[in-house]
Amino acid sequence: MTLTRRAFLGATAGTAVAAISSLSTARTLAGITQAPFGILPDGRHVTQYTLKNKSGMLVKILDFGGIITEIHVPDRAGRFTDVALGFDTLDPYLVKGPYFGALIGRYGNRIAHGRFALDGKDVVLATNDGDHHLHGGKQGFDKRLWTAVIEGDSLALRYRSPDGEEGYPGNLDTTVTYSLTDANEIVVRFHAVTDKATPVNLTQHSYFNLRGAGNGDILGHEMTIAADRYLPVDAGLIPLGPLAPVAGTPFDFRQAHPIGQFIGEADQQLRNGKGYDHCFVLNRAAGDRSLARAVRVREPHSGRVLELFTREPGVQFYSGNFLDGSLHGKGHAYAYRGGFAIEPEHFPDSPNRPDYPTTILRPGQVYETEMRLRFSVG
Repeated sequence: MTLTRRAFLGATAGTAVAAISSLSTARTLAGITQAPFGILPDGRHVTQYTLKNKSGMLVKILDFGGIITEIHVPDRAGRFTDVALGFDTLDPYLVKGPYFGALIGRYGNRIAHGRFALDGKDVVLATNDGDHHLHGGKQGFDKRLWTAVIEGDSLALRYRSPDGEEGYPGNLDTTVTYSLTDANEIVVRFHAVTDKATPVNLTQHSYFNLRGAGNGDILGHEMTIAADRYLPVDAGLIPLGPLAPVAGTPFDFRQAHPIGQFIGEADQQLRNGKGYDHCFVLNRAAGDRSLARAVRVREPHSGRVLELFTREPGVQFYSGNFLDGSLHGKGHAYAYRGGFAIEPEHFPDSPNRPDYPTTILRPGQVYETEMRLRFSVG
């Protein structure tokens, strides 16, 4: 749904739907281009927004799931290519899939067995990853139509998750704001409040291939992660508990090396994840909320560089282990390990781990975090 700030503040849900139903051609509002992208099974319209900066970089975002569908950035020769995995039609986003480009909530990553205790009461969530709860459940934030508000050169997406949705307690009001700077940074800011205590762990789940979406695998991408420790997992990808050092393991990305350099090693953690699908514990002091660089990735053929900055204590690195060539988008088949995801977050299963940083948001508190994806060449 798309409204100006004034219309958003005064419109009812019915007028909001009517407003977008009248959209039939692309138009520009406050410098952001918007165009129809498809229609949901219940008749609501989905809109795609294009943000473009002075250097020619552009990002396309849906109000459905807050999904980034395209990111066009230059290589060392100035040639622009889309480096985000995604689809060019709505239907593939409606089914269970790899969360291409989506906003994730209420809880990014896994909660063991979809259960935890909160203030002496048992909370039971929807399970959608075997016996576990993953990325907000069967109909997480990635499957919701958000209300879009143009705020200057930024796109704000708003969604109220009602009490009991996917089993979560409390009404959660969430705003996610996307901006594109002239420094080729995608800035994503998250804000949420609740009327009951509830876990909140929001993130953004784009997949990248810096050679170009659909252009082979990502094993030659050179990655650095600012983490001395990571979370080992069991076969269900639930953390075993204690933090483990990366030193002397395939999880040591403190110095840049290709993603594929150790991925084939006979390591139990790589077997459990079928590659990398682990949360890395970033090198920051407890309670440090500064915006710091967590990940740097360079693709040597194109020269493209991606840096992730975050305020979060961890980042999930996923090496596209379940991509198998069966997914097609934008004229491409997405090959095995044809994209990687770097998801800033609090730690998985934190509601069941009192020794991890808390993810519980309470009435009167404000959840705020930020991530930046900076593109350059080098």
